[in-house]
Amino acid sequence: MLDTESSGFIAYWRQKARALKKNSLALYFAARDPRVPWYAKAVIAAVAAYAISPIDLIPDFIPIFGYLDDLVLVPLGIAFAIRLIPTEVWQECVTCAEQAQLTQKPRSLVAAGVIVVIWIAMLIAGTYLFLRHHRP
Repeated sequence: MLDTESSGFIAYWRQKARALKKNSLALYFAARDPRVPWYAKAVIAAVAAYAISPIDLIPDFIPIFGYLDDLVLVPLGIAFAIRLIPTEVWQECVTCAEQAQLTQKPRSLVAAGVIVVIWIAMLIAGTYLFLRHHRP
């Protein structure tokens, strides 16, 4: 009986993970769609930045609570972003995401470049501040 319950639990979370992956990909397509309002694109960018950033509201090394913010805030941010997107546009983006999952993964060299530049700037700023405050 325990095996049946645990396999149902695993299947449930596997389904949720697939839905999260599909919605994330659909948000990628929505962010590139000119019919999506700028404020929805700003929310999408903020959610994506928070999701991929190692800087969290609650640091990950704190047991349980460190990952709890990621498990709560990211899905809430995704749900909020979806509500800001016009319904017909969202449906088209979901369809594109489903097709893309079957064929290919989208890549954005510009987005990758922006992330690399941000990390380099943060590294330089952190090094500068560290050296400035720790002089002998």
